[in-house]
Amino acid sequence: MTVLILTSEEDVTADMVVLRLTGTGVPVVRLNPADLTNGVALSGEYVQGACRGHLSVGGRLVGMNGLRSIWVRRPGDPAARAAQPSAWLTEESAQALYGMLRWTDARWMNHPDAARRARHKPWQLHLAQRSGLPVPATLITTFPQAAREFAQRFPDLVVKPVSGAHPQEPPRAVPTSRVAPDTDFAAVAYGPTLLQRRVVKRADIRLTVVGDALLAARKPADPDAGSDEVDVRFARSGSPWLPAEVPPRVAEGVLRYMRGAELSYGAFDFAEDTDGIWWFLECNQSGQFGFVEMDTGQPIAATIADWLARDGDQGGAGADANRSAAS
Repeated sequence: MTVLILTSEEDVTADMVVLRLTGTGVPVVRLNPADLTNGVALSGEYVQGACRGHLSVGGRLVGMNGLRSIWVRRPGDPAARAAQPSAWLTEESAQALYGMLRWTDARWMNHPDAARRARHKPWQLHLAQRSGLPVPATLITTFPQAAREFAQRFPDLVVKPVSGAHPQEPPRAVPTSRVAPDTDFAAVAYGPTLLQRRVVKRADIRLTVVGDALLAARKPADPDAGSDEVDVRFARSGSPWLPAEVPPRVAEGVLRYMRGAELSYGAFDFAEDTDGIWWFLECNQSGQFGFVEMDTGQPIAATIADWLARDGDQGGAGADANRSAAS
C-alpha cells in the first residue's frame, strides 16, 4: 500500500516526512498536480459496478485502489505547467484528479473539503469558541462606524488580514500590526477588515496536532521588544522555540476543534498572556512545522509519517470525520 503526497518539488517540510517513510520501507509517491499532462497522467474506469484508476508519475504506475493514505500538503494548481495551460484545463484536471481520489479507501490528511472550509478565519474563530478555546474579542467588518465603536470598547487593537497571505507569487506574508490610537477607520469601507484585541503576551505558542498527538512549542517574548512588535514571524527574539506542556483544558478544546473541523493535521497558533492563558489566534490546516522540529527536536515529521503509514482507520481526532467527508 502506497502513501501519496500532493505537494510541490520545493517543499522541504514534505522532504522530512518522505525521508522517514522511505526509511521504514513504506512506498511513497510524490505528485504535484501542476504537472498533470506534463509528466503526470491519470486514468479512471467505471465498468460493471467497479471503479479502477491509475496514476503515472515519472514513469511509475500506481493503482488508486492501492493507496494507503493521501497527504494534501502544498499542491500546485492542476495542470498549471501543461504545455498550454488554461483555467478550463485546470478545472477539468482538478475534477478528474480529486474526483478519482475521493472514491479510494485512502485516509486523508486533510480531506480537500475539510481543508477548504478550514481556511476561513471567521469560521475558525466560531469553531474555536464552540470548542471552549479562549478567543480574543474580534470584529470583521466593512462598516467604519462598527470599527470605531469596537475600538472604543477595546482601545488596544491589532489588525490582520482575513484570508492570510497576499495572493502574489510567491505568496507574501502580511504581518499583524498594531492599530494607532487616532485611527478613524474610514478605509474599512473598502474591504473586510479584521480587528482583534491585542493580547499582551509573554510567549507565542505553536501547537502541532497530528491525529490525536499534540506537540506544543513555546517562544518567550523578547522582554526588550516594543509594544508594536505583535507578529512572531517578524518580531525580534533571541530565544528558540522550546517544548511545552499543553494545559489539559486546551488539549480538550483543541481535540474538539479537530473533530469539528474534520482535520487530521492542524498547526495552531496561540498567544500566552501574562496570566498563562492560551488565546486562540488561528489554525493552519497545512502549516509548516520544520522550524519547530529543528529548534525543539520534537518528532513531528516522524509522527506524520507514522500516521500516513498506518493501516485501517486509526486516525485520531479527524479520522471518522474524514471518512464521512469522503463519502
